[in-house]
Amino acid sequence: MIAVKAVRLRAQVEGRVQGVGFRYFVLDNAQPLDITGWVRNRWDGTVEVLAEGTKDSLETLLAAIQRGPRRHTTTEVRYDWLAATGEFTSFRIRRTE
Repeated sequence: MIAVKAVRLRAQVEGRVQGVGFRYFVLDNAQPLDITGWVRNRWDGTVEVLAEGTKDSLETLLAAIQRGPRRHTTTEVRYDWLAATGEFTSFRIRRTE
């Protein structure tokens, strides 16, 4: 059996992404992909995502983030690929920070 290496995605989404169900949209897309981590609103009006999983599953999540829910308007998605730490056990919504 070949072990699949986990990676980490850190993304910041700008635009009209608060008050439109964006965090729940990310949660609903992450859970079926067995992605762990979190999503939260930021005080500056952006949404931040920190997620771990396979590169394929995270690329699927990133495509969903770039597409977004119906009522949003994304102006920019900045993201980085990092080494996974394995610190998460599930995917959840965190408090605004």
